[in-house]
Amino acid sequence: MRKNPYFYALLSVVCWSTVATAFKLALEEIDFLQLLFYSTFFSALSLLVVIIMRGQLGLMLTLSRRHWPKSVLLGLFNPMAYYLVLFKAYDLLPAQQAQPLNYTWPLMLVLFSAFFHKEKITTKQIIGILISFSGVMVIATRGRLVSLDIVEPLGVCLAVGSSLLWATYWLLNIKDNLDISIRMFFNFFSGFCAIALLLFFLDHSLSISFSSLTLCLYIGLFEMGLTFVFWSKALQMSQSTVLSQLVYLSPFISLIFIRLILKETIMLSSGVGLVLIIAGIVIGQRMRRN
Repeated sequence: MRKNPYFYALLSVVCWSTVATAFKLALEEIDFLQLLFYSTFFSALSLLVVIIMRGQLGLMLTLSRRHWPKSVLLGLFNPMAYYLVLFKAYDLLPAQQAQPLNYTWPLMLVLFSAFFHKEKITTKQIIGILISFSGVMVIATRGRLVSLDIVEPLGVCLAVGSSLLWATYWLLNIKDNLDISIRMFFNFFSGFCAIALLLFFLDHSLSISFSSLTLCLYIGLFEMGLTFVFWSKALQMSQSTVLSQLVYLSPFISLIFIRLILKETIMLSSGVGLVLIIAGIVIGQRMRRN
């Protein structure tokens, strides 16, 4: 089974489906800065363990001087800025809203590619983008499109803004052929150092309970760290279009966990908006491949 790319792909999907619930559970006990500090630490630690188990520690040490400057920059984007904005969005919004709004990053990637790399956007891609952004508005207004009354505008801006940060991080990484475990360790370790400095200057408390620490460990492993290694392995083993689109199952499965564990009553606007966002992304990607 471990030689089957669908095993790693589905494992990634299941892990990512649970993290919105884990975010909200953690934020009920600790603030978003504490969550960022501890989850980033555990993510960096898990990636270091993967590197050691793969016998890549020597390679990582020889590459460090050449890659540290870029890694420091990327660490400021991800994990620091990206998760700082994302966790605050989850702090302000119900999970059923923050989670689908964060999934707009493929749209931002298309727009950034057009702007920075001069890639042509077709009419059908524009249609896909408009469909997805209509989904954003459905979620942001909770279905009150006529009045355009956005509930919790700061949270909505942060959730969508997190997708801008992720798309930027993705584009900066696009030409980096370094092994993903080593690359992400550099990013997360340098990001963790920056976050630690921020909390030091803010004189922010790091005291949390054991249950909160357990949630941070879970998020560090299954949102930030190991799951990206699983997903990368799946894509390396197979370039199947079907496999790459399995990731879009994650936000729908996530709504099930949000309902069952967080007891949020799933609003019709959340479901309709998510369908529109994912439909627009899939349409745009399909037209791009064609």
